[in-house]
Amino acid sequence: MADYKNYGLLVDYKYCSNCHSCEIACQEDKDLEVGKYGIKVFEKGPFKKDTPKLDDAWDWDYVPIPTEICDLCATRLDAGKKPMCVKHCLAFCLDYGPLDELAKKAMDLGEKVAIFKPF
Repeated sequence: MADYKNYGLLVDYKYCSNCHSCEIACQEDKDLEVGKYGIKVFEKGPFKKDTPKLDDAWDWDYVPIPTEICDLCATRLDAGKKPMCVKHCLAFCLDYGPLDELAKKAMDLGEKVAIFKPF
């Protein structure tokens, strides 16, 4: 198995739709019991925005966060495949790769982007 210590998971959570496909794909691939997750979607909000542009603006986000179980699907990476969460994300808001590349990508994506280093 290759060394993936400098790899991470990028989440562009402005697009996460809370479909839980990442959670289910991970649970199935790792054969996790009920209540165990390699990645878990958390809800932030809703919060009313204080903005002069809109009278009724809200901030309501869903943020997929890898847990201590996550190993970025290292055996899949060794086989040249994507991690299960990335492969099955319906909103295409997850990506993986070397941390330096993810940092550059995050800068281009702007706000509501997080990089997680699971190892």
